[in-house]
Amino acid sequence: MKEPAVTNSTCLIVLDRIGRLDILRGLFEPVMIPPKVQEEFGKVVHWLTVVAPRNTALIKVLSTVVDDGEAEAIALASEQDCLLILDDRKARRWAKSLGLRVIGTAGLLVLAKGQGVLNEVKPVLESMKRSNFYLHPSLEKEVLRLAGEERWSKKKQSKPFVSF
Repeated sequence: MKEPAVTNSTCLIVLDRIGRLDILRGLFEPVMIPPKVQEEFGKVVHWLTVVAPRNTALIKVLSTVVDDGEAEAIALASEQDCLLILDDRKARRWAKSLGLRVIGTAGLLVLAKGQGVLNEVKPVLESMKRSNFYLHPSLEKEVLRLAGEERWSKKKQSKPFVSF
């Protein structure tokens, strides 16, 4: 049985750009998004469940420090008591301060490999970077190590990383 998750728009946008939304669907059920995330994503996907968070006071407070989509996603994950997929550093700190379990898009790939949804992480990471998803070189190296793909990170050390 798959666990439920709430995602912010960054994960949706980057996985959609590279044609890999299937990774989310392969890992979680349901995949929930708040209305602001739906608006930011701009596409209707039949298996994404749009759920409006009820805690408007929390959303109002969070909206003073993170963007509206992130505020709604954090509030929704808090209400649903489920995993939150979130990449923005400040938003992640706020979510963790509320006791939420948080994973980023890169960490999602490691999870997907561990659960057999992906065979290799490196090609997906490369596609994400080509679509302008920034990943710090040290995080990329750690993701590859966690995915058991150190051979890629050793190979990468011989070339300088070019950021987007």
